[in-house]
Amino acid sequence: MQYLFTILFILGFMAFFVFIVLMVLSMRKQNRIPIRYVLLTAACFAIASIGMHGMLALPSNPPQSSGADQTEKHESGAAATEEFKNKFNGAVGKYRLNGLSITRLNMKDSSEQETGAFEYVFNDKLRLVGKLNSDQKVQEVRLYGTGDISEPTGGIFLTAIATLILTTNNEYTYNDAQNVIQDIGILDRNVSQNEFDGATVRNGFEYRFSIQDDVSIFGITTVE
Repeated sequence: MQYLFTILFILGFMAFFVFIVLMVLSMRKQNRIPIRYVLLTAACFAIASIGMHGMLALPSNPPQSSGADQTEKHESGAAATEEFKNKFNGAVGKYRLNGLSITRLNMKDSSEQETGAFEYVFNDKLRLVGKLNSDQKVQEVRLYGTGDISEPTGGIFLTAIATLILTTNNEYTYNDAQNVIQDIGILDRNVSQNEFDGATVRNGFEYRFSIQDDVSIFGITTVE
């Protein structure tokens, strides 16, 4: 609409100017103004006026998200990450998984996709990264572990994997988490190859473990 009103204003103004010139020339030659020039001049002036009014009435920029909307999204994202942290720490406490409690998630904005991300570093060899979707709900979480991949996966990294599985399934027990790990293949074989990639899908979640560039990665992603 902004484009249409601009065209109306430009064309109407140009035509108005042309008929003004014709009226002046007619006055000099014939000492009178033809009635059609008067009517056409008035019509062009009206068109130009409509165009100008429309240009002024419509906003020049598309509407932006209000501050209230941004605040609501931020609060929703904070609530989702807080719920995730509480569930994770609840599993840690229930099964006495020492050394894995999350104190405070580090939030990172991703305004390009209107999403958000969060991160937590357990130690120099283990960190957790999560992503929120556009509805400000946790869509994906990943664990990154560094170390000697020639050794079977175990220790705190394997415990963190089990805890993350428990976090996404309120009704799961530690044995259920172990079963998921078994399905992926982490416990069935020596996962020391750089090309290892195992996954399983349960209850709307994909659980995947892979080794890439000497980094062990375990991720949980929501699936439809």
